Amino acid sequence: MRKLTSSLLAMVSTLFCALPVTAQQSANTLVLPDAKPGECYAKVITPATFSTSTEEIVVQEESERIETIEAVYEPAEQSVMIRESVQQLTAVAPVFEQSTEQVETRAAELSWTTQLGNRRVPASPDAVEHIARSGIDTETAEPNDCFVEYFTPAQYETETVRVLVKEASQTVTVIPAEFETIQQRIVVKEASSEVVDVPAVYRTETESVLVEPARSVWQEDCGLIERVDNATGEVLCLVEVPARYETLTKTVLDTPATTKTLNIPAVYKTVDVERLVRPAAEQRTDVPAEYTTVEKQVKVADAVFFWLANGETADSNAVATGREICLTQRPAEFTSVAQDLLASSASTTSVTVPATFESIPIEKIVTPATERRIVIPARTRTVTSQVELSPASVEWRKVLCEANVTRSLVASLQRALEREGFDPGPVDGILGRQTVQAIEEYQVEQGLDRGGITYETLQHLEVQS
Repeated sequence: MRKLTSSLLAMVSTLFCALPVTAQQSANTLVLPDAKPGECYAKVITPATFSTSTEEIVVQEESERIETIEAVYEPAEQSVMIRESVQQLTAVAPVFEQSTEQVETRAAELSWTTQLGNRRVPASPDAVEHIARSGIDTETAEPNDCFVEYFTPAQYETETVRVLVKEASQTVTVIPAEFETIQQRIVVKEASSEVVDVPAVYRTETESVLVEPARSVWQEDCGLIERVDNATGEVLCLVEVPARYETLTKTVLDTPATTKTLNIPAVYKTVDVERLVRPAAEQRTDVPAEYTTVEKQVKVADAVFFWLANGETADSNAVATGREICLTQRPAEFTSVAQDLLASSASTTSVTVPATFESIPIEKIVTPATERRIVIPARTRTVTSQVELSPASVEWRKVLCEANVTRSLVASLQRALEREGFDPGPVDGILGRQTVQAIEEYQVEQGLDRGGITYETLQHLEVQS
């Protein structure tokens, strides 16, 4: 946990460990954070700060007093248009003529078809493409032209083939290795060093600390003196509670703990060693492959499919498949539709109606109304007041505690300290004295708050908490 500095000693902290629940309402109406199991939070109160200011306040702004002088009028007459000139329109209906038009309801259609049972159905595009590949120009075919499909069977020959019965291989003979005995001096215990702790030196300091700031609270049962109609019986009074201080004695580090290193020499032993003179080897002998001969049928020509025009004679070895495709034409279909064609469009005729005027009496202004303004100066007053620089605030801050400082977190921290050049001792996940010393040295070098593992230190070392 981070040590309280002199500026943070004025804060009141309440520590809790997060349980698997949602945020709840606290006694001071602040909402607890949504936390995960194992997370800890501290409630920190920051008091409000004030400054004294003096200002001139306007108690009555500058104003004016207005005296009015009425306008002077004289009688007159004016001609006023009471109805504007307009165009009067008359509608003329459109004129239509009767006509009849032949409308194509289905276009003429030319398509390739084939016989399926007692009816003709569309032929597949693949079959039409196969007809074209047989040398027939399908683009110049006429309606009712038909084509028949033929094929010639595949052709085979007999061949004699040499087949592998047993693959070629090798036999292997092993020649063992040869050794000679020699004496060798080996290290049975490497040179090492022993670290001895030099304890830290502390001094005691005394400080007066604000533990409870002055505040205003509501109290019940103040004693009702004045009689109030329709009162419920509940009476609350706002009471001023003075600030409270305590004397705090704290221990301050004067000289940090250090260590000194003692060197331990290595230990040696002479042993007999068998040194390799000639390594083991192998001798390989080739064994030839074995074969036999078999006869097999080999296709020398695939079956060939082709198309001929209906009535043409095929070769004697060609066989008809029974498929026939014809180019069929279907005529277009029409229907008669009666139409009303517009001979002349609808229109209007226009007649101008003149405007109407009337003479009415009016009062014409001779001298307009005026005003005279008299200035009344502003009145001010000097006021001294307390200005709030920052309001008091309460927040929940995420902190480290026994619930979330796991061995895995400590091991990650030890590895990060080693990476930055600080020796935390063995990476074992245990927060020992050497690890704590390495943390404090890193905090001093980086200018961080000291006092064990803190979230600020973990963030600087890029350790996931």
